[in-house]
Amino acid sequence: MAITAQIYNQKGKSTGSIDLPDSVFGQKRNDQLVHQVVVSMESNARVPVAHTKDRSEVRGGGKKPWKQKGTGRARHGSRRSPIWVGGGVAHGPTNERNFKKKINKKMRVAALTSVLSQKFKDQEIVFLDKIDFSEPKTKEAKSVIQALGSVKGYEALADRKNNAACLALFESQDTVKKSFSNMGNILVKKIDSINPALLLKYKYLIIENPKESIAVLEKRVK
Repeated sequence: MAITAQIYNQKGKSTGSIDLPDSVFGQKRNDQLVHQVVVSMESNARVPVAHTKDRSEVRGGGKKPWKQKGTGRARHGSRRSPIWVGGGVAHGPTNERNFKKKINKKMRVAALTSVLSQKFKDQEIVFLDKIDFSEPKTKEAKSVIQALGSVKGYEALADRKNNAACLALFESQDTVKKSFSNMGNILVKKIDSINPALLLKYKYLIIENPKESIAVLEKRVK
């Protein structure tokens, strides 16, 4: 069964349709795999910052605080012990921790196509024939979102305040990126850099220049 979708222009008017590849937009939902990949991606992006010094890193402790016997006090060998004020920290976080998790290409591809397929089924993907601004203007960017939000089924696009949409461009366009930069609920990315974690963060995905952009996605999933 062929998968087709409508293509819209910047004014929200239909300009035709496009056939979508089953390998990208017709895959089964796999929540367990998507969760595994997204958690791994977030873990790989984690940078260990918190760091505490253990007893080998703090100053002092070269001399035994007092002799072993005869003082009536407890035995101590170093002031760097964790039980002393100014001593090292036992079992504290260090910046040498490794949070890396392996994700193979097959898993990444399956997770991406699963999310794209589900978003298409939920009518959360908008195909935009092209987007072109003569100069950076937030007003024009807002008008595009309002126009697409007027299309039946995409009303939430115009009303949603947070994480409304990810605009995926075939080629990087500075005027477009700058125009949307003041809109905190829209993220502009290139189509070759979208991933499952990003798609799950934003409700809608707007794919610009569908023919070329889908070709890029097809190449990624091969």
